[in-house]
Amino acid sequence: MEQVQRGFVELYGTEPEGVWSAPGRVNLIGEHTDYNDGFVMPFALPHTAVAAVSRREDGVLRLHSADIEGGVVELRLDDLAPETDRDWTAYPAGVVWALREAGHPVTGADVHLASTVPAGAGLSSSAALEVVIALALNDLYELGLQRWQLARLCQRAENVYVGAPTGIMDQTASACCETGHALFLDTRDLSQKQIPFDLAAEGMRLLVVDTRVKHAHNEGEYGKRRAGCERGAALLGVDALRDIPYGELDAALARLGDDEEAVRLVRHVVTEDERVEKVIALLESGETRAIGPVLVAGHASLRDDFRISCPELDLVVDTALASGALGARMTGGGFGGSAIVLAEAADVDTVTKAVEEAFAAAGFTAPRVFEAVPSPGARRLV
Repeated sequence: MEQVQRGFVELYGTEPEGVWSAPGRVNLIGEHTDYNDGFVMPFALPHTAVAAVSRREDGVLRLHSADIEGGVVELRLDDLAPETDRDWTAYPAGVVWALREAGHPVTGADVHLASTVPAGAGLSSSAALEVVIALALNDLYELGLQRWQLARLCQRAENVYVGAPTGIMDQTASACCETGHALFLDTRDLSQKQIPFDLAAEGMRLLVVDTRVKHAHNEGEYGKRRAGCERGAALLGVDALRDIPYGELDAALARLGDDEEAVRLVRHVVTEDERVEKVIALLESGETRAIGPVLVAGHASLRDDFRISCPELDLVVDTALASGALGARMTGGGFGGSAIVLAEAADVDTVTKAVEEAFAAAGFTAPRVFEAVPSPGARRLV
């Protein structure tokens, strides 16, 4: 935090009005359900985007990132327009655009950013960047917006301004998660429930394995899956796939006939919503270790039905399970990114070593492995 403050002073010649942070997230279960009005269960990571921010009154937005080479980028608020910026600045600029489009009186800002959320790893580095800007401007301009409203505006920034068709989960997780809890979010009505999730107290750990295979939500395949789900819902005559009860899945699939793509996508979403509810029930009944097989089933569905895994993600899951892990699955948008591994604390080193050795043997880039600890959501630091 102090480094970001100092960086702001060096860039802009004055102290910032405040410093804010917003975390990345990992999704325990509930993948590609958020844009289907379904259920998700993310929790915040200790990795954060931190922003030092001050207001301006001249309609200018100045942006600088400590993580990206280059000087201060200066933008005029009146010139901000969707899908005109393909650089990292599209995320903070998109938030300013979304706030102004919604009628909020934002007149400019000086921003200096730094982030420890791995980019392209499926851990919501973009959502952290959006949320930290939204929270800072909400505080500085006294907009009075609730956390869920900020998340909605950030989603609009990513969907419309950036052009990435993401759901609401990532921004809501960054804005609303709490320490020691996973967030059960109903993405239709945005109702939330904090579910206690303290693995360390039960002798377990959850590892994140960043495969270092980069992905980008606005490169097409993610959008194709979303469009396919919407087509499946239309064929079944429902507003969203969330409206297909798990008990009626077989009948729904029969109605789709030989439309293989629709069958696969519908089956994943409906069964994934059921898996979220199953994980919640197990956690609330104290059967935490029993969520392992549910995670594995989720990976199989993402791999075989949604078809968004990759060899590196599959290798993490297969190797971890063969090395004694309780469960594992890919997490995030897919086509790269990260996997999560649930393991007994005593088995962490064994599982980690096995995964690293498997990557080396396959000729893959060495993965980054770290423990995921449920951490606080976005907040003001100074």
